[in-house]
Amino acid sequence: MVQSKENTVPKLVLMGKKVGMTQRFDDKGNVTPCTVIEIEPNVVVQLKTTDKDGYEAIQLGFQKLQVNHEETLKKRVTQPLLGHFKKADIAPRRFLSESRVSQASDYALGQEIGVEHFDGIEFIDARSVSKGKGYQGVIKRHHFAGGPAAHGSGFHRHGGSTGMRTTPGRNFPGTKKPGHMGHKPVTVQNLKIVHIDKEKGVILVKGTVPGPVGAMVKVTPALKS
Repeated sequence: MVQSKENTVPKLVLMGKKVGMTQRFDDKGNVTPCTVIEIEPNVVVQLKTTDKDGYEAIQLGFQKLQVNHEETLKKRVTQPLLGHFKKADIAPRRFLSESRVSQASDYALGQEIGVEHFDGIEFIDARSVSKGKGYQGVIKRHHFAGGPAAHGSGFHRHGGSTGMRTTPGRNFPGTKKPGHMGHKPVTVQNLKIVHIDKEKGVILVKGTVPGPVGAMVKVTPALKS
């Protein structure tokens, strides 16, 4: 399949924070469930050019670290990163993310990019780390049916036998077993932008976004819209 020229243009990735969910009503009274994403202005920390790095990109920083004493800042940020921020003359940020761009020279160190970047954009992609569920069994993790609920069955919520006969005499790899559930990167594509509040720096998108409340979310114009 041949991609359109529009889809091959680099998409700038901004970082935000998942605030929670709300709902909005349209003129006809229809309700739309929305996820609220707060996008504190992302600051340009580093410019990468073809001559120096072999490709064009910018590095963005998100969520300024709030500390009362400089010594506390040194404990929360490694020395190499402190030097990295000092070189750009920017206060340390909690998160860093790199985005490919057509020309890094179109941006400047210290430049802030906020929700105005999504003006005129109808759909976005949101990527975050899903909620961690810990160690779970096969019924919760893989939706196994389980056994009869009667007291005498002795088979209720476990996976049952997974062994083989003499041939092949082993368990096949990839068998669904209990294990760690959640806490994985998840991307939801083509979320419709319902409202943009530039004063508060928030975006309301239709539907749900991965991750718990307060999670960092990477937002980019939809790739396949």
